[in-house]
Amino acid sequence: MDEYLRRNPLVFVDDLGLPQVTEHDWRHLTRSLRLRPGAPIALGDGAGTWRPATITVDGIEVDGDVGGDCRHDPPRAGTTMVAFSPVKGDRTEWVVQKLTELGVDRIVVIETERSVVRWDQKRRTQKMAKLGAVAREAAMQCRSLWLPQIDGPLPLIDLQADGAGQWVMAEPGSHRLVTSDDRQIIIGPEGGFTPAELAGYDTVALPGNILRAETAALAAATVMVSGRFS
Repeated sequence: MDEYLRRNPLVFVDDLGLPQVTEHDWRHLTRSLRLRPGAPIALGDGAGTWRPATITVDGIEVDGDVGGDCRHDPPRAGTTMVAFSPVKGDRTEWVVQKLTELGVDRIVVIETERSVVRWDQKRRTQKMAKLGAVAREAAMQCRSLWLPQIDGPLPLIDLQADGAGQWVMAEPGSHRLVTSDDRQIIIGPEGGFTPAELAGYDTVALPGNILRAETAALAAATVMVSGRFS
């Protein structure tokens, strides 16, 4: 990671040439982080490109003398995807936050036969917007220049047909453990998958015992992304 990016706060903006920080982000920078005029920050577009900038009295300005040209971080090797059934309370948001921190590239919320949490249309829109905001904040906190793609909720059958590649299912007792060679994994609800849902998928076991759904998603992602650092 670039040393400047590691040391200074990252904020996502829509336009790196004419950056406008949201009111929420401005409050975070000036109140939570207590940054003052002249403090350095990094601006990112969420798609790998970033540039240094400086806090001013009433906004930010792009630095022209401290590596002011935009810099681009290439896509991460080995695209990883995690699909999971939403869980109760705020644990779904926790899953998205942690998967973003780990560097998962695509996160899909799915509906299964035994899913306990189900959202109506209005709730879906609100929840998916919230998950997007959670991922954005998590990416800024951990200095990830790439925002994950977040999709759903999708019925499991639609996930199988989306053409994204070879998905495997997490299933206790499977003949093999998940490895860093796996790239796309589906985590079921607390009640597990039905036999009909398991049909047609390769299955993998996860480290440890029978895990809660949110723990399973994190454990699987940790193993899969570990291949990037070997």
